[in-house]
Amino acid sequence: MPTNKTIPTPASKNVIISSHNPQNIAKRVPFAVVEAYKTIRTNLLFLLAQNKGKVIALSSSDAGEGKSTTSINLAVSFAQLNKKVLLIDADMRRSSVHKKLKLDNTNGLSNAIAGFVPYEEAIHKYTDYLDIMTAGPIPPNPSELLSYTSFDELLANLKEKYDYIFIDTPPVNIVSDALILAPKTDGLILLVRNGFTPHDELEHALASAKMANINVLGAIMNGSNPDESRYFKYKYKYRYRYGRYSKKRYAAYNYEYNKKA
Repeated sequence: MPTNKTIPTPASKNVIISSHNPQNIAKRVPFAVVEAYKTIRTNLLFLLAQNKGKVIALSSSDAGEGKSTTSINLAVSFAQLNKKVLLIDADMRRSSVHKKLKLDNTNGLSNAIAGFVPYEEAIHKYTDYLDIMTAGPIPPNPSELLSYTSFDELLANLKEKYDYIFIDTPPVNIVSDALILAPKTDGLILLVRNGFTPHDELEHALASAKMANINVLGAIMNGSNPDESRYFKYKYKYRYRYGRYSKKRYAAYNYEYNKKA
């Protein structure tokens, strides 16, 4: 995986780099973090240029690895090249991008795929070069929505409008959403957290990606938290949250979310 890179700060999971926008959340960002994202951007530009790709999915083996913050930072970093960039929050089970960027989530990806609103109404203009599509309301069948032809059509339309598209997806080892979505993109980046991500879970995520014929572009390692004793408590909390919206629970729903699909 040639895109391996470490983001060298314990707070990197929660730090959002400057977007030159009044809504910017983080005002002081370590120089090393900014430079790490620039290096990642350079590596990705090289890889994407080889295949003329523009759509990248980001995921992790488990929750709490920092994938959503990294997705935002990569999108911001690419937009700083004056390229038209879209970030899509496809984690429709436990969305966080709209919270981190303080955006309205009334309409989002779930509404657009289902055909309830035009996709333009699900997109927020964040800067001159960066747009955000939030996840929208939690649907009863996120995995099924991503399998709809309407999602393929949506992605095709968005590719015509944007130079680069980043898609934040749920963890690979918890739900199947990323494995359904990633083959529709030009590649997947996996987030790992130093000292947090067990090797066997990362290996399982890579094996699942290989089985799904996903092009894994590389891995990004977030800096570790020195207080490793909090790890087990933290991880259990996020496992529980995703468990509430697991495939088994959704399978119990006898509900057709979009009969038009």
